Amino acid sequence: MDTAMNTGMNRQISRSGHPQDTWYILVVDDDVEVHDVTRLSLHNIRVLGRRIKLFHAMSAVEAAKILSEHPDIAVVLLDVVMESPDAGLQLVHTIRDQLQMPEVRIILRTGQPGYAPEEKVIHDYDINDYKTKQELTHTHLITAIVACLRSYQQIRTINQNRAGLHKIISASSNLLEQTSVQAFSDGVITQIASLLGLSAEGLLCACIPDASAGITGLLPQDPQGPVILGAAGRYADLNQKPLSLLEDSHRRSVIRRCLDEKQHLFLPDETVLYIGREPHAAAIYLQTSRQIDLVDRELIEMFLHNIAVAYQNVTLFQQLRAAAFADPLTRLANRNEFIRLLHETKFPDGVLPVVVLLDLKHFSEINDGLGQDVGDELLRAVAKRLQQTFGADTVIARIDADVFGLIGDEAVLNPLSILAAFDTPFQSGDQQLLVSATLGIGQLDLMGEAGLTRLKRAYIALNAAKRNMLSNYAYYVPRMEEDTEQRLVISRALRDALTHQELQVWYQPQFDLQTQEITGVEALLRWPQSNGDFIAPSVFIPIAEHSGLIVDIGFQVIEQVCQDLAALGREGFPPLRCAVNISMQQFRSPNFISGIVQSVTRAGIRAEQIELEITESVLMDEPDVVITALLQLKKLGITMSIDDFGTGFSSLSYLRQLPVDRMKVDRSFVRDIHQPGGHVIIESILSLGHQLGLRTIAEGIENIEQEQFVRKHGCHEAQGYLYSQAMPLNALRRFIERRRSPRVPAAPLP
Repeated sequence: MDTAMNTGMNRQISRSGHPQDTWYILVVDDDVEVHDVTRLSLHNIRVLGRRIKLFHAMSAVEAAKILSEHPDIAVVLLDVVMESPDAGLQLVHTIRDQLQMPEVRIILRTGQPGYAPEEKVIHDYDINDYKTKQELTHTHLITAIVACLRSYQQIRTINQNRAGLHKIISASSNLLEQTSVQAFSDGVITQIASLLGLSAEGLLCACIPDASAGITGLLPQDPQGPVILGAAGRYADLNQKPLSLLEDSHRRSVIRRCLDEKQHLFLPDETVLYIGREPHAAAIYLQTSRQIDLVDRELIEMFLHNIAVAYQNVTLFQQLRAAAFADPLTRLANRNEFIRLLHETKFPDGVLPVVVLLDLKHFSEINDGLGQDVGDELLRAVAKRLQQTFGADTVIARIDADVFGLIGDEAVLNPLSILAAFDTPFQSGDQQLLVSATLGIGQLDLMGEAGLTRLKRAYIALNAAKRNMLSNYAYYVPRMEEDTEQRLVISRALRDALTHQELQVWYQPQFDLQTQEITGVEALLRWPQSNGDFIAPSVFIPIAEHSGLIVDIGFQVIEQVCQDLAALGREGFPPLRCAVNISMQQFRSPNFISGIVQSVTRAGIRAEQIELEITESVLMDEPDVVITALLQLKKLGITMSIDDFGTGFSSLSYLRQLPVDRMKVDRSFVRDIHQPGGHVIIESILSLGHQLGLRTIAEGIENIEQEQFVRKHGCHEAQGYLYSQAMPLNALRRFIERRRSPRVPAAPLP
């Protein structure tokens, strides 16, 4: 019988875990003798090159159970009358409508001729044959089964073709979807397997070029070798994995050989097909268990020719998608992909997922000082170390110029483990660079559901860490977001207040400790509210500095100070020196010096009446910029003072270069004069001021004991609540008048 069959029909069709060289036939009859006779008739029979295995059921109910458990059954030999007169017909209904098995072929057998009209039954129930049991002799039974198996095989082939084409068409019409390449590849494997009459067991491996290698969430990181774009059957777990993970060395070898030789390989029991052209060539591996004949080779060639353009389109679209979601410098996911992964990544039970934003400290200085090439090499080196340290279970992305994002288990991604990765230098070209990082960390279950929301809150934690001078990291807590929103509210209100000139300049007098005369004032900014309250400078000044408003506010303050000093002069008051605090942002402004000169000129006051106060932190931020600006202003007659001296970490070498006239002793040291060792610090500061030839002024004097101490140790001037609080201009006028009048004793304002 085998010799009568076309060799092209000698193929394997498999649906699940059964051997692929077997036909499965179900015998359904309530007569044990029928089962025995059928078993005897089909013993050792091979049909279309395959053996036959029988399943047996004594009722329609039992048969339905077997069919649901074994979808590979190709033919059902079915008795019409069993537990009920129409049990067999009802089972046909179950097979077609409930179990949804349109491919299985059914031979209806009856011991009662004429029980049901043959024509109606065959028409209504999709039955292949309807015979009496007496008609199904040994020869007729085998002939009927062969016909059914041929029909089953043809229907299966058509359905496989339809499934494969559906996958290819679906993938081609959805090329921008993440799974488009995988779906296309699966469709190609299914279609070729169907054309050859094989099960869909195979791999499609693409040789991914370096420039378009995949990223986390798109394709695996393996630029050194082919990537498995699609896999079916036993290889399904290798989908989107490097070919190097395929354990079978022989299969790896023949796939690489196909890619290297750029041609098909028709081997005795396996076939490797070459598709596309470099740099997007691919190899399709199929285990055929036979050598493909010439007719099938022509069919395959025609099929590959027809889908070659579609494959090129798929790979090109994948490149476009990688460009949209991959960082070209580090080959990591970019910001867009990281947001998607933040939203979609799932973790198993027992894992506490966290998101980490990692900001490289002083990266801009490396980029500017050593060149962008060195900076790029450093970023690649950081990316590589993060991958080597935290492995495949952690999502790693580059989401900003010098900011990396990580998603993973908190047991792995914690401050100690991450910062430890920066303990050793990074190789960047010829440079060995030791860099540090600042971390913003958040537990995903505390950060909402949307990826963009989670990223925003991770940035809130990162910014909090940057503001914290004592730690390199900060964990997100909901209060941070509330604080951030409050800062935004204050920033908007501050901008409006600046526009409408609602900010006020108040003045706190400064006194000579020997003569008790007013030597000057310090300008202090106040922000009154409609209810009569004031927002503290400690609240809004940092916000003004962060938002950049401090530059415009600074110009407005200097302009107001100059106008107020001019007004006092016109009213006959003696010339006063006024100290104005200056931030680093003001020094960076290109109009800083010219703005001060213009304000002084417009007001018609002497330049030495304006004293600029800078803190040690401003000096150390960009000392060259600060010193250059102060030297220019000094030539114009502007005086200078160091504010809050002793709280920073300034270098004495810089201090000697500054054109400073006064040194202010911070109020914290004055407050701690009577604490153990407190007097030593203030004595040292005053002594240093004397040696540098500077006048010294102590701020925060609140009682007579503090005044006496600083005077005893040579301090020249003082300010504080002992003498007066800060006051608006009109109150300052009255205060000066009271100090000048002999009828009113000199005393501090209440």
